[in-house]
Amino acid sequence: MARITGSWLSGPSSALPDGADSMKQAYRGERLGLQEDGPGALASTGRRLAALMIDWVSSAGIAALIIGDRFYEGPFSTVTLAVWFVIGIVTVTLFSFTPGQFCLGIHVARVDGLAPRVGFVRALGRQALLSVVIPGTITDVDGRGMQDRATGTALVRTR
Repeated sequence: MARITGSWLSGPSSALPDGADSMKQAYRGERLGLQEDGPGALASTGRRLAALMIDWVSSAGIAALIIGDRFYEGPFSTVTLAVWFVIGIVTVTLFSFTPGQFCLGIHVARVDGLAPRVGFVRALGRQALLSVVIPGTITDVDGRGMQDRATGTALVRTR
């Protein structure tokens, strides 16, 4: 019975491939080939949450402009989500960061390093998983959310 429950009770390191747990990393992102500190290092949870709040509040403002006088009676939360979803896909595809991420000096980078941009498909998948909320709250050993792990991306610092 311990084997069945050990996969989810053992924490984020239980999802590592066999033999990978013997290689302890000195800092988050070492296994991904990222720096320990400064530009190119994984972004902290605080920066990621603050960037999300900036993006959500700005999307709510745009949604309020779209809805206009029907602010309290209309589908405000649905329009806010739609605006946030579209802004996230467009800006991450074109620039590799959302407005909130730009303000806080972080951007979305591909972990494989094959291309400088994330691309539309990865941005769409990442944003779709983020809109469900739960994948963003579950992190791995490196502190990446499930949306980043599934799309092969990571939020890294630019400054």
